[in-house]
Amino acid sequence: MGKYKKLALSLVLDFIGFITIFDVIWAPLSAYIMTRMYPGNKGKVAGVVSFIEEILPGLDIIPTFTIMWFYTYVFSKNEDHVIEVKG
Repeated sequence: MGKYKKLALSLVLDFIGFITIFDVIWAPLSAYIMTRMYPGNKGKVAGVVSFIEEILPGLDIIPTFTIMWFYTYVFSKNEDHVIEVKG
């Protein structure tokens, strides 16, 4: 999945998390989706954070998926995500 499609999906998933009233169902589902979108330890940690954010009352406004996207593609020093400009 391309990084901008992943951003769009992140925005949709954060919106679902914001509007859902079934946090008991959404919390584990969001954690699972997070670990699938971001493999490895980074995804596991993000999955736990997503679960906690969704299960605790009042924290639904935190856009966990979008924050993870920015961490991965904007702020991370991982060379796999650096776009090289040739010119």
